[in-house]
Amino acid sequence: MKASIQWDGELRFKGTSGSGFEVMIDADQQQGPRPMELMLLGLGGCTSYDVVQILKKSRQQVTDCRAEITSERADTVPAVFTKIHVHFVVTGENLKPTQVERAVRLSAEQYCSASLMLERGGVEITHSYEIA
Repeated sequence: MKASIQWDGELRFKGTSGSGFEVMIDADQQQGPRPMELMLLGLGGCTSYDVVQILKKSRQQVTDCRAEITSERADTVPAVFTKIHVHFVVTGENLKPTQVERAVRLSAEQYCSASLMLERGGVEITHSYEIA
C-alpha cells in the first residue's frame, strides 16, 4: 500500500492514495479535514466495513450502518488520541441483537486493523450499538 502527500500552500496538502484517489487535508478546514479527523474517518470506515461484512455473512438483512465516532485527545503536544468511542446505528430487516453485538465485537477484537493499531498505541477504544 502506498500514498503520497503534496504541499498545496499554507497548511493544505493534497493526499493521493495508491489507487489514485485524492483528498485535501487542511489544518484550517477550508478545503478539507484535518489530519486527525482523517484518522477517525479511517477507523470508522475500517470497522464499519467489518461490521457490515460480518452481518451479511451471518445472513442478516442490513439496509444501513452508521458509525458515530467521538474522541478525546491529550492536552499536551503531541495531542494524541486518548479515548475513542464508536457507536454503531444499524438498520435492517429482523436484525438479531446477538448478531449485531457479535459483529461489533469481532471487528473490535480481531478484524479492524485501524482499531487494533490504535489500541496497541495506548488509545482506549470503546464500542456500542443500537438497532434502528
